[in-house]
Order: sequence, then structure tokens, then C-alpha cells
Amino acid sequence: MLLKTFGWSFAITAVGLALAALYGGWEAFGVVAILAVLEISLSFDNAVVNAGILKKMNAFWQKIFLTVGVLIAVFGMRLVFPVVIVAITAKLNPYDAVHLALTDKDRYQQLVTDAHPAIAAFGGMFLLMIFLDFIFEDRDIQWLRWIERPLAKLGKVDMLSVCIALIVLLITSFTFATHAHQHGGAHVDKAQTVLISGIAGLITYMIVGGLSGFFEDRLEEEEEREHEQEEEARRSGKERSPVVLAGQAAFFMFLYLEVLDASFSFDGVIGAFAITNDIVLMALGLGIGAMYVRSLTVYLVRQGTLDDYVYLEHGAHYAIGALAVILMVTIQYEINEVITGLVGVILIGWSFWSSVRRNNALAAEEGKAAGSDDKTEVSSGV
Repeated sequence: MLLKTFGWSFAITAVGLALAALYGGWEAFGVVAILAVLEISLSFDNAVVNAGILKKMNAFWQKIFLTVGVLIAVFGMRLVFPVVIVAITAKLNPYDAVHLALTDKDRYQQLVTDAHPAIAAFGGMFLLMIFLDFIFEDRDIQWLRWIERPLAKLGKVDMLSVCIALIVLLITSFTFATHAHQHGGAHVDKAQTVLISGIAGLITYMIVGGLSGFFEDRLEEEEEREHEQEEEARRSGKERSPVVLAGQAAFFMFLYLEVLDASFSFDGVIGAFAITNDIVLMALGLGIGAMYVRSLTVYLVRQGTLDDYVYLEHGAHYAIGALAVILMVTIQYEINEVITGLVGVILIGWSFWSSVRRNNALAAEEGKAAGSDDKTEVSSGV
């Protein structure tokens, strides 16, 4: 079961790490491994959401999502999108960006370093909005209750996350951005660039969120209509063709899943810029991670257990928030990519450990309750 589900991911991991070692030695090997773990950790909640929707789709649309969807997610968002970001921020065409990355690494590094304030502001705002919208939402399951409970109450204020994000952007523009780090150790005023890029990141998040919400609403409408038609057919004694309904509902599910994938790809790609500017290592690491996310989605669907470790989603979003802060700080200060990568790994590991403790505690309580019931039954029967 495990090998069947993750076989392609294991194979691509071996090939990707081998290529990284040949490309840049053990340092490149480590960076690619960290990027893969980062992508998996940031996209774990995406896999859970995908699995919850994917299990409702018929076999045909599941295959479409796991084939065409893989091409879009792995080769489109994880490989092409980083090139587009560098090309736009460095004012190059995509061919020149790729050519420089492969043939003139020093010049490419210089261009990316000089463009880093814009990249960091755009990505930092996008990631910050993901984190704020999560932390301000009132949830039945809370991990760090002393933080999440009061923030959930504050989240009832409309547009609070947008206001906080804009305040953070203004503060960043007039602090870190006024002494932005550039190639060669120089510092220049990039306040205007950071402000514009940050607003662009906020707009991008709102567009992606709006599209996701639109497709989610259409999906709910289709499911409600399908349920009503099934009830009507049952009352009249007629049979409805399940193929038509499955096709209609699954089509909107597929669109919704692709928009979700795109939104979660942003945080992985943008977070990768906080770890490395090498586009080859970025493509290898994110590609490996994306394959595991797809395999994990299939595994969750086949196992039917989506919420065994309930705090992992929280840990992933805290990692997103930490990356947002790190990206803003790196506008002026350099932070070692290993430290940046380990922050996400530690938060995910902590949330996993907390989930295991919670499961053990619940199992112990159920065991005590069962034991208590047995004793009661025995004593009452004597």
C-alpha cells in the first residue's frame, strides 16, 4: 500500500537528490532536502483539503486531477512560476532569466539579490494574509489555546486581517525597506518598491481567495441541487443518471482544487526564496515536495483517515506566519537559509507531537471509561 502510493515520490526523490548532489555537492543536497520538507509541511493542509474533496469525485475525475493536475502543480506552479517571479522583479524575459540561472550564476545571483526586497514584500504579504485569516477564524479544535482563543474573538471584526497586514507593510516600508540589503553588501532605500510589491501580494491573495470562494460556493450549490434531484427522483420512483451528476459536481470540484493548489503553491514558492535564490535547487526541492503532497492526498483518500493528527494544519499555518516575518526581515538583514528552513520543520514537528499526545490522552480516557462501565456492569449483576 505504502510503496504503491508513494512509489513515484520515492523515485523522484532519489533522482532529484542525486541531481542536486551532482549540481552543487552536499550543500545543494541539503538545500533541496530542506525545500522538499518545507513544501510538504506547508502543503499538508492542502493535501487534507484535497483528499476531502477528491473522495467525492468519480474515478474519471480523480484520474484527471492526479494526472493533468500534477502537470499543472509540479511543472506549472513549482517550476515555471519561480522563473516568472525572477523575470518580473529583475525585468528580464523568461528565457534570459533561465539562461542566466544556468550559465551566469553570479550575475543571476546579483539580479535576484537586488530584486529580493520586491520578492520578499510580495511573498511576505501573501503569506501573512494566509496566516492571519487562519488565526482569526473561530475553530472547534485549537492548538495553542492561550493565543488562538482571544484571536478568534478579535477575528469577528470585519477586514481585521487586511488592516493588520497593511499596517505591517507600512511599518516594513519605513523601517527595513529604507536600508534594504543589495548585492555587494550595500543598502539602499527601497520603500516605494516594497510598498508597491506588498500591495500587489495583498491583491493577489484576495483574487485567489475570491476565486476559491467562488468555486467553493458553486460546488456547494451543485451538491445541494444534486441532493434535491435525488430526493425528487426517489419520491417519484424514477432513476437519475449518476454520470451526469458526477460530471457536473466533479467539474466544479476539479476547478476548485486547481485554484486551491495554485494558492498553496504561492506560499511554497515564495517561502523557497527565503531559503535559496538558486532556481535549479528551487525547482528540484519544490518538485519533490509537490509529488509527496499528491501522493499524500491519494493515501489519505485510500485510508479514509483525514484528521488523525488534528494540529498539523495549525503547525503548517504557524510556519507560514513565521516565513512571512522572516521574509520581511530579510529585506534588510541576511538570515541563514538553514535557520529559515528549520523554523518550519520545528513547528510542524511540534504540532505532530502535540497531535500524538492528544490522541494518546483521548485513547486513555476512552479506556478508563470502558473499564468503568465494565466494573459497573459486574457489580450491578452480583
